[in-house]
Amino acid sequence: MLSINKLSGVPVYEQIIEQFQKLIITGIIKPGEQIPSVRSLSMELTVNPNTIQKAYNELEILGITSSVPGVGRFVSKDAKALLQRSYSEKLTGLRDTITNLAIAGVDEGKIITLVKNIYGNEKNDKEKRNKS
Repeated sequence: MLSINKLSGVPVYEQIIEQFQKLIITGIIKPGEQIPSVRSLSMELTVNPNTIQKAYNELEILGITSSVPGVGRFVSKDAKALLQRSYSEKLTGLRDTITNLAIAGVDEGKIITLVKNIYGNEKNDKEKRNKS
């Protein structure tokens, strides 16, 4: 389900958070679904349990998961909506980045091609998931 690139330069706990967010936003993990325990995910990824716990704590602070003592940790019912709102708010940052790219003279066509490629790949991935 998750994979970690220890050489990427991105902290492992951030990779875990990002991957859970993608799994939730794409509907692979659904609201109310239980996520792996700290111990089991730690063994699966061969990562220190404290790192997993740090990622899980952050997911809980964000309202994406909640824990039930003695039972486990679950995706919150409004996790997908929270993530969609969060991604929408990132448009402001994207606008600033594109403005800076334009000022730097980056070709508009390159940016548009990149966006189309990303949306095309996501569409293809979504269609593959729906067929499964």
